[in-house]
Amino acid sequence: MPYFDAASSAPLHPVARQALLASLDEGWADPARLYREGRRAGMLLDAARETAAEAVGCRPDELVFTSSGTRAVHSAIAGVLGGRRRVGRHLVASAVEHSSVLHSAEALEASGGTFTAVPVDRTGAVDPSAYGRALRADTALACLQSANHEVGTEQPVAETAEVCAAAGVPLLVDAAQSLGWGPVPGRWSLLAASAHKWGGPAGVGLLAVRKGVRFAPRGPADERESGRAAGFENIPAIVAAAASLRAVRAEAAAESVRLRALVDRVRAAVGTLVPDAEVVGDPVRRLPHLVTFSCLYVDGETLLHELDRAGFSVSSGSSCTSSTLTPSHVLRAMGVLTEGNVRVSLPAGTTGADVDHFLEVLPAVVARVRDRLGAPSPAAPASAPRTALVVDALGKRCPLPVIELAKVIGEVPVGGTVTVLADDEAARLDIPAWCEMRAQEYVREEPADRGAAYVVRRLV
Repeated sequence: MPYFDAASSAPLHPVARQALLASLDEGWADPARLYREGRRAGMLLDAARETAAEAVGCRPDELVFTSSGTRAVHSAIAGVLGGRRRVGRHLVASAVEHSSVLHSAEALEASGGTFTAVPVDRTGAVDPSAYGRALRADTALACLQSANHEVGTEQPVAETAEVCAAAGVPLLVDAAQSLGWGPVPGRWSLLAASAHKWGGPAGVGLLAVRKGVRFAPRGPADERESGRAAGFENIPAIVAAAASLRAVRAEAAAESVRLRALVDRVRAAVGTLVPDAEVVGDPVRRLPHLVTFSCLYVDGETLLHELDRAGFSVSSGSSCTSSTLTPSHVLRAMGVLTEGNVRVSLPAGTTGADVDHFLEVLPAVVARVRDRLGAPSPAAPASAPRTALVVDALGKRCPLPVIELAKVIGEVPVGGTVTVLADDEAARLDIPAWCEMRAQEYVREEPADRGAAYVVRRLV
């Protein structure tokens, strides 16, 4: 069964498995002790730190290991906010950051601080100058992921770091998705990552804090990991994480070229094989192994389950929100469809035959899901035109309001309007996105007795 969800968690790399098993017999003791077993464990921890620091591009004494990538992000944000509390309690981050950053922002606001979300364009990328406009005299920290976890778009980290440095604001980079492919460029101040994203074991994160960054760890003091990560180190897992990071980096150049070609095949084929589908994210500045596309008139979770039944493990929208009814904050910020979204992220070793089989299966799976939902046929004939129509989609979950709109848009003449009544929050996002995809005009949203009324004007 092809596993196409490496962006959530990559399969354990063979080097990680070997290093983990080998270090279980050597790395069980307390590395802070001076007896033989402790010294041996300490040597393994030091060697892993040096290996990881070389991959990150920092000094070994600037890097600590944490219990997860999320913990690294939380510790980084809390530590800088504590260390720079005299500057202020204002945080800046892009609107498409990982939930670990946004949860920290929510906690900051709940405690009296302030947060500014920097918008992104339709590809999911930020404009570095927008960061400059968001920075204030009381800004303690700015955050920017190196590459987006849902659509793969690479962010202009180096340019943004220069803007932040000029303003005297440290920049935290969430490099969870990209660190396995190469170091993060630019004058960043802090960096967080997670081992299971590059094929290391779960439960290991890393946090790098450059010298000169004012940092005050929150919570009770602990003597381990420079006081920045409390608790006994899981040395076998840390050794495996560092060894696998070095291994995937050695393979990255060749594997990047190979997987990018496979992803290009998917990007080119989806629009041809699946009617009313759109590939989202930047077509050039992107991770080599990840592609995300949205299908009109399809519920993403249903599509995910159907693809699972067909033998393919993929993700729909954000892995952090796919178990809820909340639309993906990344897709929402980009202004693209939030329903019918599929993320394919290929692990190392994926074959062309696996990708070809996926493309063979996909059109029929999408067609079946659309048929169940009563979606319009791409070639459905238009009825006699009427100047204006009202569609009652109250009580219906997306994508049903969009499906109802698509069914009747041909019944009004060019210049006529369709008003959709809907009380599903996702309609506020998906109806404008549908208009963008189908070259129709989204006029406005109006209040209604229940939910809202969305007015669309037919242009074509």
